Amino acid sequence: MARAHVAEQDPLTLAAAPPKDETPAQRIIREKAELEARRISDEIDEQIKREKQATKRRKRPVKVLLLGQSESGKSATLKNFQLTYARRKWTAERTSWRTVIQLNLVRNVNTVLDILAREVADPISRNGIDDDDLEPTESHFSRTLSNNFPVQLAEKYDRLNLRLSPLRKLQRDLEACLGAASSEETSVGANGAYDPTLGLTALAERRARNTQEFCINSRNGWKSALNRVLPPVNTMDYGSKAYGLANNPTGDSTAELIASCRGDMIALWSDPIVQDILSKAPSRIQESPGFFLNDANRIATSDYQPTDGDVIRARLRTLGVQEHRFVFEQGRTAGREWVMYDVGGTRSSRATWFSYFDDMDAIIFLAPISCFDETLREDKKVNRLEDSYLLWRTVCSSQLLAKTQIILFLNKCDLLQEKLKRGILVKNHIRSYGNGSNDAVSVTKYFQQHFKDISKQHSPQPRPFFVHLTSIIDTKATAATLSVVEEGIVRDNLTRADLL
Repeated sequence: MARAHVAEQDPLTLAAAPPKDETPAQRIIREKAELEARRISDEIDEQIKREKQATKRRKRPVKVLLLGQSESGKSATLKNFQLTYARRKWTAERTSWRTVIQLNLVRNVNTVLDILAREVADPISRNGIDDDDLEPTESHFSRTLSNNFPVQLAEKYDRLNLRLSPLRKLQRDLEACLGAASSEETSVGANGAYDPTLGLTALAERRARNTQEFCINSRNGWKSALNRVLPPVNTMDYGSKAYGLANNPTGDSTAELIASCRGDMIALWSDPIVQDILSKAPSRIQESPGFFLNDANRIATSDYQPTDGDVIRARLRTLGVQEHRFVFEQGRTAGREWVMYDVGGTRSSRATWFSYFDDMDAIIFLAPISCFDETLREDKKVNRLEDSYLLWRTVCSSQLLAKTQIILFLNKCDLLQEKLKRGILVKNHIRSYGNGSNDAVSVTKYFQQHFKDISKQHSPQPRPFFVHLTSIIDTKATAATLSVVEEGIVRDNLTRADLL
C-alpha cells in the first residue's frame, strides 16, 4: 500500500495518467495523439541512427598540399585536377576566367609596348633609371641595339602606341575590378621601365614600389574573386559602375574594346623587328605565365569564350594559402571529396606552409627545371633552380612530413627543351653540371638525380622517391600523370590504414 501511494504521488505518473473524468470519446482522441507522438519520436530516433551510421561510413576527404616557388605551376596543377576529375564544376566556372584571360592579353600588349618604348627613348632622358632595376624581359636592349632603333619602327610604334593606348586604362580598370592588391617582391613597376602614358617622372616614382600583379587572397579560392566580376549576362559593360570600371562615353564592352584593337595587336606581335628586339631579352615574354598574344586573333573578339587550355594557362597569382574542395566524379576515388591547398610561392609567403604539414595525405612539390638560367623576382642574386633545391630539402627534412607521401613534379619540360635548342648552356648557370651533354634527356636526368639525392640525404627516415616529368599546360599528358598520382595516393592511404 505504501508503494502504491508513492506511485500515485509521482509527478511523471500523475502527468501520464488519463484524466479522471475522461469520456470514452476523449480517451480515443488521446490515445490516437499519443500513438502519433510515439510514431514521430520513433522516426526521429531512426533518422539520428541513420545519420550516425552514415557519418561512420563517410570517408574523410583526401587532403593534398601543392608546394613550390612562385610561377612553378601549382595553380595550373590544381586546375588540371578539376578539369580531369570534377568536370561539372570546372565547366560551371570556366566562363568566369574570361576576364582574367582578357587582362592577361592586355598586359601582354602593354608589356611589349613598354619594351619598345625603352628602345625609342633617348638613354640620357631615363632619369637615372638603371638596367638592373628592370624586369629580365626589359633589360639590356639599349646595349644590344645601341641608338640604332629603326626609324620606320619608331614611326610605326608611335601609331600603334596611340591606337592601343585605351588598353592602358583598361588594364588599370580590370586590375582594380579584379583585385590587383598585392605585389611581386621586386623593384620594378607594373609594366616595366617606361610607360608612355605616364612619362619618365612617374617611372622614377615607381621605383620605390613593388610590382602590382593581379592576384587574390581568399580562403574560398578563385571563385570568390571571379564572382566579383562575373556579370549576370555573358557580357561585361565596360562603362558599368556595377563592376568597378570607370565610365566610358562610348559604352563599349570590355570584349568589344579589345576586339577593336585586334588588328593592331596582331600587327605589333607579328612585326619581325619587334620579334628581333624581344629575342635579345634574357627571358622570353612568350614563356611567361599568362601569355596569350599568339592567340590574339581568337581571343580579341566580342564573343570570345575561354577554352579549357586557356583557363589552364591563365595567370592568377596566389597569395597566402587557398583551400579548394571538390568531389571527384571519376577515377578510383569517385564520389569522394578532395581538399587541395594552393599556396603562394614567394619567399614572404612560405612561412604559412608549415602549419599545414601535419594533416596532409600527400604533398605535390613542383620544381620548374626550365628556370635554370633565371633568378628570383624577390632576389636577383638567387638562381631559381637552386632555390627549388633548397625548398625541396626543407620539405624532405621536415619531421612533420616524415610519413607523408611526397610527389615531385619536374615541371616545364617543354620550355627546358626549347631553351636548350636555342643554345643556352646549362653549365654556364649550374656550375656543378660541368661538361655534361646539353640535350634535354641528359639535363633532365641530372636534375632528377640531384633532387633524388637531396631526398635520400635529408629525409628523417627512408621514403620512396616519386617523380614525374611534366608540362602542366599540356592537359592530356597531365591527365595521365594525375591518374597515376591519384592511384598512388589512394594506395598509400590504404597501406597506412593496414588495408593492403
